[in-house]
Amino acid sequence: MAAAEEDGGSGVARQAELRRAEGNACFRKARLGAAIDCYTEAIALCPGVAVYWVNRGLCHFRRKDWARVEEDSRRALALDDASVKGHYLLGCALLEKEDCALAVKEFDKALDLLKSSSSRDKMAEDIWQVLAKAKYLDWEKHSTQRVWKMQSLREACENALQEHHFLSGTLSEDSDGRTNEYSEQCKLLSEVFTNAILADTPGDVPDYLCCQITFEIFRDPVITPSGVTYERTILLEHLRKVGNFDPVTREPLKEHQLVPNLAIKEAVQAYLKEHSWAYKLN
Repeated sequence: MAAAEEDGGSGVARQAELRRAEGNACFRKARLGAAIDCYTEAIALCPGVAVYWVNRGLCHFRRKDWARVEEDSRRALALDDASVKGHYLLGCALLEKEDCALAVKEFDKALDLLKSSSSRDKMAEDIWQVLAKAKYLDWEKHSTQRVWKMQSLREACENALQEHHFLSGTLSEDSDGRTNEYSEQCKLLSEVFTNAILADTPGDVPDYLCCQITFEIFRDPVITPSGVTYERTILLEHLRKVGNFDPVTREPLKEHQLVPNLAIKEAVQAYLKEHSWAYKLN
């Protein structure tokens, strides 16, 4: 009896896998409706398999049906929290809802999972692109509010400083015409708030933090034997499509010669932490 039940269970699992294979074939042909039907059948047979929910979520992703993307990705992650695609899909759905902070958490989790698996597939680049978008939109969303709060705080500080010196009788200039303590403190206060606002104002990213090919801020910088640093994916594309040489120095170059530039990567991370607007891509 137990053996028969076991055979029945394995038979259901095989049927579910067949439905998944059919769904994959339909997905590759962009027959999304048929693919969704196949994955739905697989889920009905084996609802505890995370990849079936992820695959159906990918179909909804192609259709931009974000409510269903969120639903299927959450079901998948409840079954397997280590699903890179599950976190990616959920992040995309949250980003469409303009819930940027939560989207960033999902994209960060997806990238961390990819790093732990030592994977360098194209998905890492896709995740970084939407992560950068989410962080920039989050900065943009709160930028005006931060400036307004900064201005209000500045006015409050200036009023408090003026009141303090008025009560202490040190508001006017010294008798010999020299700048008094109140004027010096006002000047210092102005510099502090001006610098704070400038730090949150978009500008030019320093050249040493940008790839010489894309002119965008580095994500995964690598250095060549010539001493030039490039974005890894862009340089690898150059080596594959153009030739095995350094784009700048023209010296011979092979993929195995590339070394991660950890110093630049840390500098980029520190810069982005202080200047979230720099996440905006060209």
